Amino acid sequence: MKTKIIFIINILLFASMSFIAQNSKSVITQTLNVRGNCGQCKERIESAVDVKGVKYAEWNKKTQVLTITYKPSVISIDEIKTKILNVGHDVDTLKANDSVYDKLPDCCKFRHVKPH
Repeated sequence: MKTKIIFIINILLFASMSFIAQNSKSVITQTLNVRGNCGQCKERIESAVDVKGVKYAEWNKKTQVLTITYKPSVISIDEIKTKILNVGHDVDTLKANDSVYDKLPDCCKFRHVKPH
């Protein structure tokens, strides 16, 4: 009887450890609206999020959408947004600092022109 209880406890322990291990390896794919205009913008945006914890990032110039796959156990979506804002691009409803935006090349300035 005692052996049976120990066996059941071991199975439960193993199952819970497997569940925790799977969750720590989980990734999330999410989309963000990121403003930009050109190929330089694409390179800048994707480079800004080329960091530990981000598995995939692709910005689409036409749709103005960044598709990003990341590990939330390593980096948060707010940290990702901050990295994009820090290179001068607006994200969702967040606006990049004007002093950073003003340093973008003219072809990359998107606030008062339509994307090309």
